[in-house]
Amino acid sequence: MKPKINTAFWYLIFTALLLILFLANLWYGSVLISWSKVVAVITGNTGSLQVARVIVLEYRLPQAVTSLATGIALGVAGLLLQTLFRNPLAGPSVLGISSGASLGVALVVLLGSGLGYDILVSANPLSELSLVVAALVGALVVLLIILFVSNRIGNVVTVLIIGIMIGYAVSAIVGVLQFFSRAEELHAYVLWGLGSFSKTNLQQSVFLLLTALLGIFLAVFLLKPLNALLLGDHYAQNTGVNTKRVQTSVILISGFLVAVSTAFTGPIAFVGLAVPHLARSFFRTSNHRILLPAVILMGGGLTLFCNLVAKLPGYDTSLPINAVTSVIGAPVVVWVIIKRGRLKKG
Repeated sequence: MKPKINTAFWYLIFTALLLILFLANLWYGSVLISWSKVVAVITGNTGSLQVARVIVLEYRLPQAVTSLATGIALGVAGLLLQTLFRNPLAGPSVLGISSGASLGVALVVLLGSGLGYDILVSANPLSELSLVVAALVGALVVLLIILFVSNRIGNVVTVLIIGIMIGYAVSAIVGVLQFFSRAEELHAYVLWGLGSFSKTNLQQSVFLLLTALLGIFLAVFLLKPLNALLLGDHYAQNTGVNTKRVQTSVILISGFLVAVSTAFTGPIAFVGLAVPHLARSFFRTSNHRILLPAVILMGGGLTLFCNLVAKLPGYDTSLPINAVTSVIGAPVVVWVIIKRGRLKKG
């Protein structure tokens, strides 16, 4: 009974933190708005609060929803990939899907330069749409390659190595494209690569959240096979698990989550790598029935917290979200590695 009480306690704590952080994202920013005005806007009692309404509903709400959805998507993807590859350092970027998104954007930059249209520099709304489409196509192309390799090769370690090599090859191509880009385009591309939760409107953020929820729904059907895989492929096969089908499903679900989130926010570092470790540390279990809700709550909470840290009061800009997630996520990963080393020695 005690583990169930502890699990329920942590669920309650992280749910409360998630709600508090979400509301804090609606309240906190470059323009100070009182809690009473935020509540009035949320409840629809705007009256003469048109400025507050525009700030909260058109800027802060989409940003908060995007932060939440990205954290959930990357957290779930990281959990699935770490279990599949049995590697604590496996994350959403390990298959090269994020690099594929970067390649798509880089191709658009170079193509725009060749046609005399500065896609990244232009203020045209189609520019942002071009970036999203290019990133999504690039990520999905790499995902299809990984799926093709996965269907031909059953060994997950081999798939992991091939995914890493694809990532390196794609990064090399991106480097060449950057070399031929002009300074203005290169500067804008680098800014995209640093990540941002503020480039989506409400419709896009809701679409991103629905995508994350779809990924959760599909991941629920993999909970039992994933638990079986923790005991090895042979044990899983003896219990009736089709390991090749599970491998394909995990790559498809996690890859799609990473592709969509990267397309809208840019590559976000360390979230998908650190969140599953945090969940295992707090809940002290490897049971995916417990870990899946945990990474949902902790992933969303972490990105909402990072978005708060990135905001600069009094300024119209924010820190690059990748800088914040790296500062927070890297020590978590180091701590996990050190902790594992101590446990093995003990």
